[in-house]
Amino acid sequence: MYRSTFRTFQVVSNLFRHNSTLVVARNGPRVLFKIPLVVIQSRFLGQDAKNKPVQSPLGSLIAKESGEKSTSEEEEAKKQRESSWRTMKLTLIFFGMSFTCLGTYLVFVLGAPERDKDGNVIEDDLSNLAIWRQYFVRTYRELDNYRRLIKEPSRDKLLPDPLQYPYLQPKYTLVLELTDVLVHPDWTYNTGWRFKKRPGLEYFLDSLHGHFEIVIYTAEQGMTVFPLIEAMDPKNIIAYKLVRDATHFTGGHHVKSLDKLNRDLSKVIVVDWNASNVQFHPENLLKIKRWEGTDEDLSLVDLSIFLKTIVDNNIDDVREVLRYYSKYDDPIDAFREKHKKLMELLEAQGAAKKEQEAKPRPWVPTIFSRKQY
Repeated sequence: MYRSTFRTFQVVSNLFRHNSTLVVARNGPRVLFKIPLVVIQSRFLGQDAKNKPVQSPLGSLIAKESGEKSTSEEEEAKKQRESSWRTMKLTLIFFGMSFTCLGTYLVFVLGAPERDKDGNVIEDDLSNLAIWRQYFVRTYRELDNYRRLIKEPSRDKLLPDPLQYPYLQPKYTLVLELTDVLVHPDWTYNTGWRFKKRPGLEYFLDSLHGHFEIVIYTAEQGMTVFPLIEAMDPKNIIAYKLVRDATHFTGGHHVKSLDKLNRDLSKVIVVDWNASNVQFHPENLLKIKRWEGTDEDLSLVDLSIFLKTIVDNNIDDVREVLRYYSKYDDPIDAFREKHKKLMELLEAQGAAKKEQEAKPRPWVPTIFSRKQY
């Protein structure tokens, strides 16, 4: 029985393999049926002629919905891409037209020649050029002037010329940073911005008055600096106030331009806690520690002694002294220690001299001390 079943299955398989048809003969009237193998394969094996599984009605419905959903998502993504591209093109066109109109307006306004009060054109060095070239060159010059106005100091001489005899002009110029050197800014929700005056500021200014030409040079705005200096210096000892417009803007930082200070740099001392503020002239910098607002600080007293020592010794080039103290992290503290040792040495020498003078002198006979007979 098993052998006959296996034989039947083998015959059917051969029929499927050769893409043949199965002929069924029935005894009696001898009726022949040609049954396509596709029908047999789909009926008995559940597959179509291309060996693809036959899906159920539910599977066909799910596949149809998935295909429709995928097609809908693709169409939606395509519409979104087209909308984004259309928006970007309109934006680029808008900005392009705006910059074109702005550029044309600047050329016609900044490049126009100067006119007198009667409206007549004033000739300049560009009058012999073509009209379009005149406008472009003048526009370039005006824009370059604006760039220099922002980047470079507002004037070539930040300080007026030194006073001549019979007026008194101090030999040395002291340039001070305001923020965290003389005052410390503090902000709270209740009070807003407040500025704390550094201890010893009055003594510092009074002791240097007449010996130094004192200048405030800072990157702060003038609307903040001027009323602040008036409040902390009622005696007007500070001679000049230089604010942000007098600095050189480079690398995102406001730098003090000593070249335009109109003073001999061998006699200029800059006191600051930030070396970047004086990066063009580091040899003129006396870098001190930043004041954080502590009440116990007395650095201004020691600083005044240091500066008066320079005056008393009549130093020809202060940069040599500043170069020596630049190797210390805290030059004021180093000077304090040296000054203390010097005072101890002077006291020791004075005590030794007094002790020497107090000793009795040995008697030395001379012709004037001989007894006359």
